[in-house]
Amino acid sequence: MSSPPQPRLPARVYWVRRVVVLGIPLLVLVLLVVWLTGRGADAGASPATQTTTTTAPVSADPAPSVAPTTEPGGVADCDATTLALALTPTAASFAAGQSPAFAVSITNNGSEPCLVDAGEASREIVITSGADRVWSNRDCVVAGTETRDLLLPAGGNDTTQLAWNRVRSAPPLLISRTISR
Repeated sequence: MSSPPQPRLPARVYWVRRVVVLGIPLLVLVLLVVWLTGRGADAGASPATQTTTTTAPVSADPAPSVAPTTEPGGVADCDATTLALALTPTAASFAAGQSPAFAVSITNNGSEPCLVDAGEASREIVITSGADRVWSNRDCVVAGTETRDLLLPAGGNDTTQLAWNRVRSAPPLLISRTISR
């Protein structure tokens, strides 16, 4: 005794099966490719986990003077070409809810001691996620940290810690009012 043949299922059932069998692996593959290729520029990832260590000449905004000036005590201002700024994360990655922390150092690569302003108004640290500007220390400068004059000996280094609370910042708005009488 054989059982009667089963009736053919509706076309919708076959389409759902195709989507599950083909769509889920395809979705996993796309997500894997995006994750692997976009590790440093993925806008959906936490910007704090995308860190790089940079050592480059420091250029203050506004641009430093070409000829360093000499203070009355005989110590000149640092020439931007003799300074190196480095930003180093304190960990390889930061867990969700953990504030990323960085060591910010400035080094005098010159052969003479010099003066440098290492305050918040003279340097800018920007956190990005791809092309998205997420945070800048200049967006929320704390009163009293605008300037920080340092006397760096030849080969000297100054390191400060920077912690970011993962809150997005925005440039301060300039508000202009027109008063008509």
